[in-house]
Amino acid sequence: MHQVIYALVEASTEKTALACGKAAFDRLVGAGPDNAAIFDYYVMFDDERSSVAGKARWGELPVVAPVDSDDGEKLLERGWEATRQEFERNLERVRTAVTEFSDDELMQHKDLARHACYNLGAYRGPSLYLYTEFGDAIRNREHLDHVLSADEQLWIIPTDVHY
Repeated sequence: MHQVIYALVEASTEKTALACGKAAFDRLVGAGPDNAAIFDYYVMFDDERSSVAGKARWGELPVVAPVDSDDGEKLLERGWEATRQEFERNLERVRTAVTEFSDDELMQHKDLARHACYNLGAYRGPSLYLYTEFGDAIRNREHLDHVLSADEQLWIIPTDVHY
């Protein structure tokens, strides 16, 4: 499975922002000894080598954009909306499962109910679309607002991840 996720990074230049974004994505694919892999791999939108990911799958997206630019605002809205929708989808699945299934059915993982619970409580992974430069997922609006209040220029970097 593929999806587009976004890193929000503080940097004084576009080049530094891109490097910070790559470092965040490296953390998410376990590229260092201290990092657990959340995704299998990533392809950024400046990578022309892939015929199945990145630009080849999703079309043209900015490689990096200031959050306060038109492109940046669109990417941020896209990432936040995807996060919110995925949360609401999983929350509805959990509510339905808890009210309609017996304890045994829940334990037996009927209709992937336990998976919905897992996604609802996830701190990183496919149910989350926005990440900080440290590879931490932005799980709620308060956290997003905190990141958006950065002292330095804030940038957004999209990438296609596989999981």
